[in-house]
Amino acid sequence: MHSWTHSSRGRRDINQRAFRAVIVAAALQFGVALQAGATVYHSQEEAFELAFGAGAAVTSEPVFLTDQQITAVEQEARAKLESGLFTFYTAERDGKSLGFAAIESHTVRTQPESLLIVLSPNGEVIRVEVLAFHEPPEYQPPARWFEMMKGRKIEQLIPGNGIDAISGATLSSVAALASVRKVKAIFKQAYPAGAE
Repeated sequence: MHSWTHSSRGRRDINQRAFRAVIVAAALQFGVALQAGATVYHSQEEAFELAFGAGAAVTSEPVFLTDQQITAVEQEARAKLESGLFTFYTAERDGKSLGFAAIESHTVRTQPESLLIVLSPNGEVIRVEVLAFHEPPEYQPPARWFEMMKGRKIEQLIPGNGIDAISGATLSSVAALASVRKVKAIFKQAYPAGAE
Protein backbone atom coordinates (compact mmCIF):
# COMPACT_ATOMS: atom_id res chain seq x y z
CA MET A 1 0.00 0.00 0.00
CA HIS A 2 1.07 3.53 -0.69
CA SER A 3 0.14 6.46 1.51
CA TRP A 4 0.60 10.11 0.68
CA THR A 5 -0.33 13.51 2.01
CA HIS A 6 0.09 16.98 0.56
CA SER A 7 3.56 17.55 1.98
CA SER A 8 5.91 19.09 -0.60
CA ARG A 9 5.93 20.51 -4.08
CA GLY A 10 8.36 17.85 -5.30
CA ARG A 11 6.10 15.08 -4.03
CA ARG A 12 3.09 16.78 -5.67
CA ASP A 13 4.91 16.99 -9.01
CA ILE A 14 5.72 13.28 -8.85
CA ASN A 15 2.10 12.47 -7.99
CA GLN A 16 0.80 14.62 -10.84
CA ARG A 17 3.16 12.95 -13.34
CA ALA A 18 2.10 9.56 -12.02
CA PHE A 19 -1.55 10.52 -12.28
CA ARG A 20 -1.11 11.71 -15.87
CA ALA A 21 0.56 8.36 -16.55
CA VAL A 22 -2.55 6.60 -15.20
CA ILE A 23 -4.70 8.54 -17.66
CA VAL A 24 -2.36 7.77 -20.57
CA ALA A 25 -2.12 4.11 -19.53
CA ALA A 26 -5.90 3.93 -19.48
CA ALA A 27 -5.99 5.18 -23.05
CA LEU A 28 -3.39 2.65 -24.11
CA GLN A 29 -5.30 -0.12 -22.34
CA PHE A 30 -8.27 0.61 -24.53
CA GLY A 31 -6.12 0.72 -27.66
CA VAL A 32 -6.79 4.35 -28.50
CA ALA A 33 -4.60 7.37 -29.10
CA LEU A 34 -4.84 10.56 -27.08
CA GLN A 35 -6.10 13.49 -29.09
CA ALA A 36 -4.11 16.70 -29.10
CA GLY A 37 -7.12 18.57 -27.72
CA ALA A 38 -7.93 16.03 -25.02
CA THR A 39 -8.74 17.54 -21.65
CA VAL A 40 -7.35 16.45 -18.28
CA TYR A 41 -9.31 18.47 -15.75
CA HIS A 42 -7.66 17.53 -12.46
CA SER A 43 -4.30 16.32 -11.19
CA GLN A 44 -4.25 13.51 -8.65
CA GLU A 45 -3.85 15.96 -5.79
CA GLU A 46 -6.73 18.10 -7.01
CA ALA A 47 -8.93 15.04 -7.49
CA PHE A 48 -8.43 13.84 -3.92
CA GLU A 49 -8.94 17.33 -2.52
CA LEU A 50 -12.26 17.41 -4.36
CA ALA A 51 -13.11 14.04 -2.89
CA PHE A 52 -11.97 14.47 0.71
CA GLY A 53 -10.89 18.06 1.28
CA ALA A 54 -7.40 19.40 1.88
CA GLY A 55 -5.10 17.64 4.31
CA ALA A 56 -6.68 14.19 4.18
CA ALA A 57 -4.35 11.20 4.48
CA VAL A 58 -5.02 9.12 1.37
CA THR A 59 -3.87 5.51 1.04
CA SER A 60 -4.09 3.30 -2.03
CA GLU A 61 -5.51 -0.16 -1.39
CA PRO A 62 -5.21 -2.71 -4.20
CA VAL A 63 -8.08 -5.16 -4.47
CA PHE A 64 -7.52 -8.60 -6.01
CA LEU A 65 -10.85 -10.12 -7.02
CA THR A 66 -11.27 -13.88 -7.29
CA ASP A 67 -12.96 -15.40 -10.33
CA GLN A 68 -16.08 -15.87 -8.22
CA GLN A 69 -16.03 -12.22 -7.16
CA ILE A 70 -15.51 -11.07 -10.76
CA THR A 71 -18.58 -13.03 -11.81
CA ALA A 72 -20.60 -11.52 -8.94
CA VAL A 73 -19.48 -7.98 -9.83
CA GLU A 74 -20.28 -8.41 -13.51
CA GLN A 75 -23.73 -9.79 -12.73
CA GLU A 76 -24.62 -7.06 -10.24
CA ALA A 77 -23.09 -4.21 -12.25
CA ARG A 78 -24.33 -5.55 -15.60
CA ALA A 79 -20.94 -4.62 -17.01
CA LYS A 80 -17.74 -6.42 -17.98
CA LEU A 81 -14.57 -6.08 -15.91
CA GLU A 82 -11.29 -5.63 -17.76
CA SER A 83 -9.27 -7.05 -14.87
CA GLY A 84 -9.55 -8.61 -11.44
CA LEU A 85 -7.13 -6.00 -10.09
CA PHE A 86 -8.66 -2.77 -8.84
CA THR A 87 -7.53 0.09 -6.61
CA PHE A 88 -9.50 1.99 -4.02
CA TYR A 89 -8.13 5.09 -2.31
CA THR A 90 -9.12 5.38 1.33
CA ALA A 91 -8.99 8.66 3.20
CA GLU A 92 -8.78 9.57 6.87
CA ARG A 93 -8.57 12.74 8.87
CA ASP A 94 -7.83 12.69 12.60
CA GLY A 95 -8.33 8.93 12.63
CA LYS A 96 -11.83 9.14 11.12
CA SER A 97 -12.67 7.48 7.80
CA LEU A 98 -13.76 9.95 5.12
CA GLY A 99 -14.66 7.28 2.59
CA PHE A 100 -13.27 5.73 -0.55
CA ALA A 101 -12.45 6.88 -4.05
CA ALA A 102 -11.82 5.03 -7.29
CA ILE A 103 -10.51 6.15 -10.67
CA GLU A 104 -12.46 4.40 -13.39
CA SER A 105 -11.51 4.68 -17.07
CA HIS A 106 -13.55 3.47 -20.01
CA THR A 107 -14.00 4.05 -23.73
CA VAL A 108 -16.89 6.30 -24.70
CA ARG A 109 -17.00 6.14 -28.51
CA THR A 110 -13.39 5.66 -29.59
CA GLN A 111 -11.61 7.69 -26.90
CA PRO A 112 -11.34 7.25 -23.12
CA GLU A 113 -12.91 9.07 -20.22
CA SER A 114 -11.68 8.88 -16.62
CA LEU A 115 -13.97 9.44 -13.66
CA LEU A 116 -13.31 9.95 -9.97
CA ILE A 117 -16.03 8.07 -8.10
CA VAL A 118 -16.24 8.87 -4.39
CA LEU A 119 -18.04 6.62 -1.93
CA SER A 120 -18.97 7.15 1.70
CA PRO A 121 -17.53 4.74 4.30
CA ASN A 122 -20.56 2.49 3.70
CA GLY A 123 -20.29 2.58 -0.10
CA GLU A 124 -22.88 5.22 -0.97
CA VAL A 125 -22.06 7.42 -3.97
CA ILE A 126 -21.32 10.93 -2.74
CA ARG A 127 -19.52 12.44 -5.74
CA VAL A 128 -18.63 11.73 -9.37
CA GLU A 129 -16.13 13.99 -11.14
CA VAL A 130 -14.77 13.88 -14.68
CA LEU A 131 -10.96 13.76 -14.46
CA ALA A 132 -10.22 13.45 -18.16
CA PHE A 133 -12.35 13.40 -21.30
CA HIS A 134 -10.81 12.69 -24.70
CA GLU A 135 -13.93 12.77 -26.86
CA PRO A 136 -15.23 16.06 -28.32
CA PRO A 137 -16.67 18.20 -25.50
CA GLU A 138 -20.21 18.08 -26.88
CA TYR A 139 -20.34 14.38 -25.96
CA GLN A 140 -19.63 15.06 -22.28
CA PRO A 141 -22.58 15.03 -19.84
CA PRO A 142 -22.93 18.17 -17.70
CA ALA A 143 -21.92 18.26 -14.03
CA ARG A 144 -25.56 18.48 -12.92
CA TRP A 145 -26.23 15.09 -14.51
CA PHE A 146 -23.47 13.46 -12.42
CA GLU A 147 -25.06 15.02 -9.32
CA MET A 148 -28.07 12.75 -9.88
CA MET A 149 -25.97 9.70 -8.99
CA LYS A 150 -25.58 10.71 -5.34
CA GLY A 151 -27.10 8.23 -2.93
CA ARG A 152 -28.48 5.97 -5.67
CA LYS A 153 -28.60 2.23 -5.23
CA ILE A 154 -26.97 0.13 -7.92
CA GLU A 155 -30.27 -0.84 -9.54
CA GLN A 156 -31.11 2.86 -9.89
CA LEU A 157 -27.93 3.50 -11.88
CA ILE A 158 -29.30 1.88 -15.03
CA PRO A 159 -30.47 4.14 -17.88
CA GLY A 160 -34.23 4.57 -17.70
CA ASN A 161 -34.45 3.20 -14.15
CA GLY A 162 -33.88 6.37 -12.17
CA ILE A 163 -31.36 8.27 -14.29
CA ASP A 164 -31.88 8.83 -18.00
CA ALA A 165 -29.16 8.83 -20.63
CA ILE A 166 -28.57 12.24 -22.17
CA SER A 167 -29.57 12.98 -25.73
CA GLY A 168 -26.42 13.89 -27.66
CA ALA A 169 -24.23 12.26 -25.02
CA THR A 170 -25.92 8.87 -24.83
CA LEU A 171 -22.77 6.75 -25.04
CA SER A 172 -20.97 8.93 -22.46
CA SER A 173 -23.81 8.75 -19.97
CA VAL A 174 -24.34 4.99 -20.42
CA ALA A 175 -20.60 4.36 -19.94
CA ALA A 176 -20.46 6.60 -16.86
CA LEU A 177 -23.38 4.81 -15.24
CA ALA A 178 -21.74 1.45 -15.93
CA SER A 179 -18.52 2.67 -14.27
CA VAL A 180 -20.34 3.78 -11.14
CA ARG A 181 -22.20 0.48 -10.95
CA LYS A 182 -18.90 -1.39 -11.28
CA VAL A 183 -17.27 0.61 -8.49
CA LYS A 184 -20.21 0.03 -6.16
CA ALA A 185 -20.27 -3.70 -6.95
CA ILE A 186 -16.50 -4.03 -6.44
CA PHE A 187 -16.76 -2.17 -3.13
CA LYS A 188 -19.42 -4.63 -1.99
CA GLN A 189 -17.06 -7.54 -2.72
CA ALA A 190 -13.94 -5.89 -1.28
CA TYR A 191 -15.53 -4.42 1.86
CA PRO A 192 -18.63 -6.54 2.58
CA ALA A 193 -18.81 -5.42 6.21
CA GLY A 194 -19.03 -1.77 5.19
CA ALA A 195 -21.33 -2.04 2.17
CA GLU A 196 -24.76 -0.47 2.41
